[in-house]
Amino acid sequence: MVENRLDTTFHALADPTRRGMLASLALGEKSIGELAEPLAMSFAGASKHVKVLEDAGLLRRRKVGRTHLIQLEAGPLAEAEVWLKQWEKFWTVRLDRLEALIERDKQKEKKK
Repeated sequence: MVENRLDTTFHALADPTRRGMLASLALGEKSIGELAEPLAMSFAGASKHVKVLEDAGLLRRRKVGRTHLIQLEAGPLAEAEVWLKQWEKFWTVRLDRLEALIERDKQKEKKK
């Protein structure tokens, strides 16, 4: 189940427009129109992106009259971060090895 949720989260994050919307929502709740405005996007286009983010659990929607207010839901981002952390360790070990090899080669060059 977590894998499917990660797939959905990463799919939603794959689009730069949706990442921009999330960054905007990190500053506070916004209407769909407010999310669309800086992107020069139609309300319908923004709504489609909001739906993808909503399906991924990355935001919450509430209705006030005819206005849909959108709020960031960071839980799935935390799950993605946990998954990514394992790869951080993987790359840190390899980069440390590379750094040691480069340093060893520099020392060999100095001795010549």
